Amino acid sequence: MNTDDPNILARGRVATRLPARDLDRARRFYAERLGLEPVDERPGGLLYRCGGTEFALFESTGASPGTFTQMGWQVDDIETVVAELGRRGVVFEEVDVPGLRTKDGIAEIDGNYRSKGARGERAAWFRDSEGNLLGIGEPVV
Repeated sequence: MNTDDPNILARGRVATRLPARDLDRARRFYAERLGLEPVDERPGGLLYRCGGTEFALFESTGASPGTFTQMGWQVDDIETVVAELGRRGVVFEEVDVPGLRTKDGIAEIDGNYRSKGARGERAAWFRDSEGNLLGIGEPVV
């Protein structure tokens, strides 16, 4: 490996790590509410895969502040996803701050990354059983 390579991390895969005070409670939430099962586990950790990426829940004595989005999914039909997750008991955040307001749990956001070829995004947020703030987004073309 060339240690002078400026792109050393660009070739790596990024994986999110989310803290869980109660790993069993978190496992139930992710299974029952989100329909996700771990693909692997180790003492104190659960590994999940979604759409070719992965994230892990790890047992932690610390708590998530839940004041910012820690992980998000990009979906093709946010209304269908929000309705289905709501049916499963997921509670979506209602936001009303300058420049960002949700209606029925979904916000319309102007602007998006040019590389995504979208003019905006529709987004929704919810908390998992451990207080982690998770998001769902749909690019608006």
